[in-house]
Amino acid sequence: MYEVIEWLTGFDTKYIQKLREDELSFEEFFERVTLHDNAHLIKGVICGYRIEEINNSFTQKVRYLDKLIDELAKGRKMENFLRQYKTF
Repeated sequence: MYEVIEWLTGFDTKYIQKLREDELSFEEFFERVTLHDNAHLIKGVICGYRIEEINNSFTQKVRYLDKLIDELAKGRKMENFLRQYKTF
């Protein structure tokens, strides 16, 4: 799971752990994030909402992470679903 968070946020595991220890709220966490350049390629429906149609920046960032974690929970290999969001 950390690999997914690292890909999306650019934060390494050590920094993510520090932020957890600092007990940041989700909103505070996402205020510090510069999303991966290709995060906008994450599309689809999560929790009944189409990600690419969400106007609230914070909510959209959270849903990007939701979608990636959902892919992982479905048993898809990270290298497969993260690759679809990379452009070469």
